[in-house]
Amino acid sequence: MYVFIVALLAFVLVAPAHAQVHVDIGIHFPAPPRLVVVPAVRAVQYVPAAPANIFFYSGQYWAFANGGWHVSAGYNGPWIVVAPHFVPRPVLLVPVNYYRVPPGHWKQWHKHQPPRWGDELGREWSEKREWKAREHEREEKPGKGHGRGK
Repeated sequence: MYVFIVALLAFVLVAPAHAQVHVDIGIHFPAPPRLVVVPAVRAVQYVPAAPANIFFYSGQYWAFANGGWHVSAGYNGPWIVVAPHFVPRPVLLVPVNYYRVPPGHWKQWHKHQPPRWGDELGREWSEKREWKAREHEREEKPGKGHGRGK
């Protein structure tokens, strides 16, 4: 009985490591894709010819597809669903212009700024990540065209 309990306990502790959800997000390249540096976030590269939003950062491929994030060690997967709070900050700072297939409502946003993740993912996410989009980090300073010039 003792051996059974130890074996069961070992299985329960190891099982979560294999409980990752692998999904097919429809991205299949015949060869490694060409990567291009994102000038605004030089640590991140993107795949300009991809039919999806694919980025490469720190040895991993990151995909924003179907409204969610996925990660893979290889360009063809397997893709693992990732909660937004695990996506590296440099990947989140990539400007909208480098998303090959942005959600429709992103088209009204400034293309040279990162997506409005605080709006997309909510206040709780923003507070946990201490997220501030670049457009909100700039402070308005008096005398910079915001007043009447008196």
